[in-house]
Amino acid sequence: MIALSMFAVVLVLLLIGIPVAFVFGAVSIAFALLIPDLGLEVFSVLPFRVYGIMSNTTLMAVPLFIAMGLILEKSQMAERLLIAMSALFRDVRGGLGVSVVLVGAMLAASTGIVSASVVMMSVIALPLMLKAGYDKGLASGTVAASGTLGQIIPPSIILIILGDVMSVSVGELFMGALLPGIVLVGLYIAYILIRAYVSPELAPIPKQKIKVSAKEIVLSILPPMLLMMFVLGSIFAGVASPTESAAFGALGALLLAKLNKSLSFEMLKYASLETVKLSGMIFMILIGATAFSLVFNELGGSDLILEFFSEDIGDVWIFIAVAMVSIFILGFFIDFIEISFIIVPILVPIMDSFGIDPIWFAVLIALNLQASFLTPPFGLSLFFLKGAAGDSIKTMEIYKGIVPFILLQFFALLLVIIFPDLVFAFL
Repeated sequence: MIALSMFAVVLVLLLIGIPVAFVFGAVSIAFALLIPDLGLEVFSVLPFRVYGIMSNTTLMAVPLFIAMGLILEKSQMAERLLIAMSALFRDVRGGLGVSVVLVGAMLAASTGIVSASVVMMSVIALPLMLKAGYDKGLASGTVAASGTLGQIIPPSIILIILGDVMSVSVGELFMGALLPGIVLVGLYIAYILIRAYVSPELAPIPKQKIKVSAKEIVLSILPPMLLMMFVLGSIFAGVASPTESAAFGALGALLLAKLNKSLSFEMLKYASLETVKLSGMIFMILIGATAFSLVFNELGGSDLILEFFSEDIGDVWIFIAVAMVSIFILGFFIDFIEISFIIVPILVPIMDSFGIDPIWFAVLIALNLQASFLTPPFGLSLFFLKGAAGDSIKTMEIYKGIVPFILLQFFALLLVIIFPDLVFAFL
């Protein structure tokens, strides 16, 4: 019970808004000092754990993929992609919405950073959709949902973190998440086309046609497609590890920026500083979570939870249901990084005891965390969208537009639960 109270204190402090890494460290030290049987000796192995984190080659892919995404964010690739895609679908009702989803998917496969994708799409795509006469709810829902595809489509940062936390191959996790990601993109596109067909006034065909030559379309679409194929293809083919392909991706992003004539010292300075900030935040949280797990496990917290699920419940499907609901609810209040470092390590031993495939379970978690990005009132993607859109769209219009996409997200999660072969198709 002391372990569970420690967990509850962490959640309360996170909800108050105290920085995550400090919460983990402070609560761990406080409970270690308050419990007579523990003391600070419990942290004697912490330096070895930290050294293990620093020398973890899998986690080295995180700053490289972040740098790749930030460089592409500033290279005007998204704007050119959207214009090219819009030109391809200009005569299709709902075609602009389809273009936004496809560009979101390509950005996801190129960057893996949700915040960057949502902000880029909000700044570039949302004004285009509103100018074309799209319903504000449909437009905002399409932009927010498309921007969060980076959570499930490789090379997703969350998949790299889950691969490390769950001790599974990141390459296999990327392959396992690929088809569910494609299915989700298909569901989004199908919904937009059906909605546009049933209610034409919600998604009119733009009166002002976008004029782009075939050469410009090819030059806009081909480079990011090639980068995506090289980065993911090298991993899937076993030619390169995720870390090596991430380094190649960062170099490829620099080359694309050079081709777009947007490479500059200011861009490199921005990408470098933001990469250090984001990577530092992730690794500080990981070190704090390591300290937390040392005390939590010493207090018997993991054993208590394992006993509850394996003996008191004893049913694998109830465990999966409880785990998914818990992660979804926690996703309302805390970030996916905290969930990955706090909740997932607690669930891993239970998963092993039930004989659940870790790749399949990790994809379920990633899909679930993606839904939490979209869920009102605390979905981070909705905050990013509102912040970038300003007064052009109301908060309630965003909430109204995102609900169908959340339902599609749950439908995709259900499909992966019912048909596990969606995960193992490329393995």
